[in-house]
Amino acid sequence: MSGEEEKEAVKQYIADLKKKIHYHDYRYYVLNEPEISDAEYDRLFKELEELESEYPELVTRDSPTQRVGAKPLDEFGTYEHSIPLLSLNSVSDEREIRDFDERVRKFLVGAEEEIEYVVEPKIDGLAMELVYEKGVLSVGSTRGDGKTGEEITQNLRTIKTIPLRIFSGADAGAPLPLLEVRGEVFIPVSKFKELNAELGAKGEKMFANPRNAAAGSVRQLDPRVTASRPLDFFAYGVGRAERKEFSTQWEVLGYLRRIGFKVSPLIRRFGNIKDVIGYHEEVKKKRDELDYEIDGIVVKVNSIEQQERLGAISRSPRWAIAYKFPAREEFTSVKNIVVQVGRTGALTPVAVLEPVQIGGVTVSRATLHNEDELRKKDVRIGDTVVVERAGDVIPEVVSVIKSKRTGAEKEFRMPDRCPVCGAEVLKEGPIVRCIGVSCIAQLKERIKHFASLRAMNVEGLGEKVIEQLVDRKMVSDAADLFFLTNSDLLKLERMGSKSAQNILNAIEKSKHTTFSQLIHALGIRHVGEHTASLLADNFRDVEALRDASYEDLVGIPEIGPEVAKSVLLFFEQGSTKELLKKLERAEVWYEKKEAGLVEEEKAKKVLEGKTFVFTGRISMPREEAKSVVERLGGKVASSVSKKTDYVVAGEEAGSKLEKADKLGVKIIDEGEFREMVTLPS
Repeated sequence: MSGEEEKEAVKQYIADLKKKIHYHDYRYYVLNEPEISDAEYDRLFKELEELESEYPELVTRDSPTQRVGAKPLDEFGTYEHSIPLLSLNSVSDEREIRDFDERVRKFLVGAEEEIEYVVEPKIDGLAMELVYEKGVLSVGSTRGDGKTGEEITQNLRTIKTIPLRIFSGADAGAPLPLLEVRGEVFIPVSKFKELNAELGAKGEKMFANPRNAAAGSVRQLDPRVTASRPLDFFAYGVGRAERKEFSTQWEVLGYLRRIGFKVSPLIRRFGNIKDVIGYHEEVKKKRDELDYEIDGIVVKVNSIEQQERLGAISRSPRWAIAYKFPAREEFTSVKNIVVQVGRTGALTPVAVLEPVQIGGVTVSRATLHNEDELRKKDVRIGDTVVVERAGDVIPEVVSVIKSKRTGAEKEFRMPDRCPVCGAEVLKEGPIVRCIGVSCIAQLKERIKHFASLRAMNVEGLGEKVIEQLVDRKMVSDAADLFFLTNSDLLKLERMGSKSAQNILNAIEKSKHTTFSQLIHALGIRHVGEHTASLLADNFRDVEALRDASYEDLVGIPEIGPEVAKSVLLFFEQGSTKELLKKLERAEVWYEKKEAGLVEEEKAKKVLEGKTFVFTGRISMPREEAKSVVERLGGKVASSVSKKTDYVVAGEEAGSKLEKADKLGVKIIDEGEFREMVTLPS
């Protein structure tokens, strides 16, 4: 084969690879129905990267490898829309939408003429236009003023649901010479919450809402920042479409789906305005279940011919209108700021508001999230603020109207002790937490944890029983469980003498435990099951752990400064000392190591640094297998990676086995595992 023939063969192979990757991107990001594993996708992508690295002259702008890689810009350019991207007039009640229908019918003159409407959700995002030349994305721009937008092509390329090359073939037809696709960029609500949590943990400014987050993300001069944001895209229409004519909006949406775009599943078609109104109510009820913000529905005349006859007025079409939902943002004033202690001990500042109606609900309190957010927004007692209510989440203060300040407003400071129990608080990034073990605000959760399977394992002590014990003030901390009597339990609702005795027996049985389980049960911040096991391996008893210094703790592998500080602070609290005295009086027993045996135990860590993954069915309970591995110094992971040392394969092993084989991870059966950890078969 000559050099030219070889290059042509490589070129064709790269084209086939790109086509495969585009297809699997569509299956994964648009349909949410992947056909191959992540490992197989990564293999295809890596192969394409390697070939393009070897043949850089064959890299094209529609290659999946080019989604991110452009250099940061100094500023955005402008782009003039060939057909104006008009904004919509809006209505908010039934009378106004009926007036719209009446105007449409009058303008079209023939009252007997059939009018069909296509109804689409009004995504609370940013309108965009994508220009495709011969099926390849060439320009992406914002709406701007409707005539001219900002050219942000390199940023829009990073969004996985925007195809770099549109589909062609029997179902989609040949690529058009030129196609302008219009749609909305947004951030899903679940991803927005994750993004804000990440920003908050880093001490960076958080976004007020998903729309602000999307707007800030697409307008980054560095496309790598845009690529790191969870942006999504719904297509809803077309501008110019050379060599293609559509007769209806419904046909447009079907075509967009066929060529690879994500289109909202909520789109419907109706023959009368009454059904449109009914659907508006239906979607309004579903609104809070959706993973994206909508603030109404868009009603469009379906016929393109009728749309053209109706035309536009000023900046809005006569053939479409936004039928909005009730507002979820209002102005009100902050009467006070109080601190609420959550079930995990987090102290949250909450604004007490002058009551205001938002979306049909009276709102009198709104979250300020945390101290850092409160400072960034500079919310003060007496301020006039914008309050937003989204879904069933507690309303939040979005911003302060500083122009309305009089000078009488008061700044708020977070307390340095828990307002409920008086214990010290621990600041972790933006979050301030109470660490008191008897804090009533978090007592139910602490007792649930204390009694759980992997802690003290009090069988039969369910959530409803714990709630009654706390609500009736029968326990003030977890240790009080050991002093309950039969007559105490019989006072609880739906509690018979047999059930009461079973619970008392379980509590008595739980007194005999292990040191690591007891440490885990105490609920020390940052001390989970694995860390509890590390501490138990390095200290002979609770007294030794209580008396440990910072240097003693950080000297243990895997124990960092944050965990060490948390342990020290926990044992300094008066409520902790009281809890430990009660446990001693209750005769909670665990085996203490003899002096010198701690070092000997460390030598038994035969699996130190090894990571195991279990797949399929094995004879021993999975939790027991995990406990064995951790006791011998190893770790158990839920998924296979290059860092996995062993995959233990039982009967009917699944995809983890296939992935382990591809990565070259050692695969063993249950018998080999038992031999490794010296367990009888």
